[in-house]
Amino acid sequence: MSTGTVSSGAPPVLSIVVPAWNEADWLPETLAHLQSACAALRHGWELVVVDNASTDDTAALAAAAGARVVHAPARGIARARNAGAAAARGRWLLFVDADTRPPEALLLRTEAALAGGALCGGGAVLDFDGLAHPAYRLGTRLWNRLSRAARLAAGCYLFATREAFEGVGGFNPSLYAGEEVFLSRRLRRWARAHGQHFEVLDGPPVLTSGRKAQWFSPWQHALVVLTLLVFPLALRSRRLSWFWYRRPK
Repeated sequence: MSTGTVSSGAPPVLSIVVPAWNEADWLPETLAHLQSACAALRHGWELVVVDNASTDDTAALAAAAGARVVHAPARGIARARNAGAAAARGRWLLFVDADTRPPEALLLRTEAALAGGALCGGGAVLDFDGLAHPAYRLGTRLWNRLSRAARLAAGCYLFATREAFEGVGGFNPSLYAGEEVFLSRRLRRWARAHGQHFEVLDGPPVLTSGRKAQWFSPWQHALVVLTLLVFPLALRSRRLSWFWYRRPK
């Protein structure tokens, strides 16, 4: 099992929850990266992979890599993340996507922020690999500015204390996308009420896959943004949230 502890037999302090649906091609590299990067942490940690109704070898590969595997049979990213948090043993929760590789320095900064007690949670600015189209690079810069200013964490890297996460009820299970934005808002309110802060760290950026830029065209990305601006309730429909649940054949 992928755990790292300060003393033998000590329970983990940090639980890294990785939701995964048919991620056999990406997950092994992500888990190997996390295991290497987490070796520098001072506190104990564990890896929890949530198999969200995969039909490939996701669960078997996660178990072979030493991660604890949790099964969430109902498709939905919010439900999967909540299932991972419920099974996790740490008092700090970090949600990382299966195609995301946080640098060691970011993990150390996250650990220090949580250990300091001033933050109840937060996120990180983003960097994507393989973004060739200038519109996508511009979109990344704009998101990072908005994320920092409005304190909205991206779903590929979001952390919180268990107390705060459970205090706001976790991710909204009725949402099929955008759940991290709504959780960020609730965590900000919880932080104010408890004398803490919710902050998007300004660096180093977390590296995540730009695969959606390869799967979907710029006009499809624009269509998704327009749909959500006009009809935000689309996030409650898996069919209308196709952008997050459809992959090329």
